Amino acid sequence: MATITAADVNKLRTITGAGMMDCKKALVESDGDFDLAIENLRKKGQKVAANRSDRESTEGAAIAIVSADKTSGVAITLNCETDFVGKNEGFVKLATELANQALNYATKEEFLASDFNGITVAEKLIEQTGVIGEKIEVASFARLNGAFIGSYIHAGNKIATLVALSATVEGAEEASRNVAMQAAAMNPIALNEAGVDASIIEKEIEIAKDQLRQEGKPEAMLDNIAKGKIQRFYKDNTLVNQDYIKDGSMSVAAYVKSVDGGLTVTGFSRVALG
Repeated sequence: MATITAADVNKLRTITGAGMMDCKKALVESDGDFDLAIENLRKKGQKVAANRSDRESTEGAAIAIVSADKTSGVAITLNCETDFVGKNEGFVKLATELANQALNYATKEEFLASDFNGITVAEKLIEQTGVIGEKIEVASFARLNGAFIGSYIHAGNKIATLVALSATVEGAEEASRNVAMQAAAMNPIALNEAGVDASIIEKEIEIAKDQLRQEGKPEAMLDNIAKGKIQRFYKDNTLVNQDYIKDGSMSVAAYVKSVDGGLTVTGFSRVALG
């Protein structure tokens, strides 16, 4: 039987992130074979993952990363079960490492299948489920491309947002961050009127008409009044039409134009825990 030293245990712990006793047990069971010990620890992770597959994972860390040239960005949430784990420095570090890797992929599926230190991202999540003892998953994945991408991560890593601007201009960095902060705080459903699904508008019109009927308004007036309420709906719920949170006297679109007359917001993405 191989002699298992403290250095061996620490080496396996560094490789896998598993607990010290789990690493020692795995090395004993594998008779000092590191590859077999790693495989056994991953199998344990799969077993834990299967046992916890029906658990809710609504805590974790939301991370947004922007490429060096500012033309693409990705936002993900690495979810777990408890706030205690979600706030752990090592967990947030892993979420950030994964987000940096996600920046290289167009879809969540490609990202999960990509290599992460010798195993796939999907396998790493299973491994970490075994290490931590909680369900770990990438619940949200959003990619955004544009002429200039900015980002914002809300305090506590609960919300992460990306914003695309139409051009790289002086002040674009600050403007994109401010608009990304707006998207985090105000949770718009779309960029502008064109981005709102027609079914949502139809539903809002019917709700408005029902309210007006209850107020005793004549049927002939309902369409015009309802249209006014829909304009208010757009103002409250679409990013570029919302009142700018740092200066309520102007819309987000007007704020961006104040930075540069030709500048517009061309897109945004928002991911959040819960």
